[in-house]
Amino acid sequence: MTVRLAAVDLGASSGRVMAARVGPDRLDLTEVHRFPNRPVRVGGTLHWDVLSLHAGVLEGLRAAGREGPVDGVGIDSWAVDVGLLDADGALLGNPVHYRDPRHETGVPVVHAVVPPDVLYRVNGLQHLPFNTVFQLAAARGTAQLAAARTALLIPDLLAYWLTGAVGAEVTNASTTGLLDATTREWAWALVDRLGLDRGLFPPLRQPGERLGELRDDVLAETGLTGPVPVVAVGSHDTASAVVGVPAATDRFAYVSCGTWSLVGVELEKPVLTEAGRAAGFTNELGVDGTVRYLHNVMGLWLLQESQRSWTAQGVPAELADLLAGAAQVPAFRAVIDADDPRFLPPGDMPARIAAACAETGQPVPRTPAETVRCVLDSLAMAYRRTVRRAAELSGRAVEVVHLVGGGVRNTLLCQLTADACGLPVLAGPVEAAALGNVLVQARGLGVLSGGLPELRALLRNTQDAQLYLPTPGSGPAWDAAERRIALPS
Repeated sequence: MTVRLAAVDLGASSGRVMAARVGPDRLDLTEVHRFPNRPVRVGGTLHWDVLSLHAGVLEGLRAAGREGPVDGVGIDSWAVDVGLLDADGALLGNPVHYRDPRHETGVPVVHAVVPPDVLYRVNGLQHLPFNTVFQLAAARGTAQLAAARTALLIPDLLAYWLTGAVGAEVTNASTTGLLDATTREWAWALVDRLGLDRGLFPPLRQPGERLGELRDDVLAETGLTGPVPVVAVGSHDTASAVVGVPAATDRFAYVSCGTWSLVGVELEKPVLTEAGRAAGFTNELGVDGTVRYLHNVMGLWLLQESQRSWTAQGVPAELADLLAGAAQVPAFRAVIDADDPRFLPPGDMPARIAAACAETGQPVPRTPAETVRCVLDSLAMAYRRTVRRAAELSGRAVEVVHLVGGGVRNTLLCQLTADACGLPVLAGPVEAAALGNVLVQARGLGVLSGGLPELRALLRNTQDAQLYLPTPGSGPAWDAAERRIALPS
């Protein structure tokens, strides 16, 4: 049996609806609709335009339906941000963007009640000032939070609008800081200590579980013929992307490379050590009871925001030209700490990169090509450190690095990653998140069977990946660069 499925895959800068045909020996994927995801600043606060995203989803489902029947829908997106619903189920306001600085005010509020080391032993999360637990703490005392009766993460909110069903898919819920990493249930004792209303947190849903069917008004809006089930997938896009890693063994590390780069290994249980907390590693839940033991690296945001700044200044910023120019710049001329918090907010990224280089006594990038080379060398260096640290902290041997997501198209970054890590890099698929999405859907609908090894075997048989081998003799140069810039380990 072959089914036709729609994968809603939302990123920080755009959303897509992909149509897939999936069967025991078939897996192909086509983009049917892409739409922008443009945050909006209102009254000094940065919001997601979630109504526009919902409209994009509907248009994507309509486009998918024009090409044939749709047998299922799954939604994945970024993490941590929530929409608050009132007692009638109405959205109280557009969700606040994780890059808005107001969330940082919630950090001391939470840590005054639950010290960071205690918090980590419960939720296992890397400290990020925008985790949902801090967002809710920062919203304390607001009329909106007082009126809220339900908090839904972005994929759960969109699924609610499509089906009327309320729930929290577990892989994304694990990024809130309010889920117990060991029990995989809401950490009610933590919720109570922080004075949060238990009612905000809906029942947990597992990947592969049917959430409901498209509402009649959604069917009318999209022209689809019901019933069309909506299936919970790994709704954190990285959880779906890791399903979409075509690994043949468990001895792999992954780099899910997009606006953020998520770098880590797949484990059977969390690592809740103090060493892991100090190193900034997070234990996010994956599909089939797995744990994504990873570190968030700033990612292609550094390049994307640099391009935006150059375009605003009237400077040519076509990616192909930038990468070609960067390839001609000598390696390691200047390298920054990609995880430096100064790079998190929107703004003049090239100026921030130049300032960071000046502060460390390195040559300041003067041209876009020099800035791009600095970014790519720095990202590869961050991947190197993170892969090695993940293996050390988890005890998981790493023999190959799988690089998936949009960064696969950046061949210079792929080769730099192989050189930096001293390991083979298998780059691809680009659409790992959407592929992971439809694989879990298809299994939930009974079209596929087996566990992650079987799903990944289908990936290897149907999707292309490019092998990058470390350049012979390149290791000492990376060792020297790491010593010279003295980045934290």
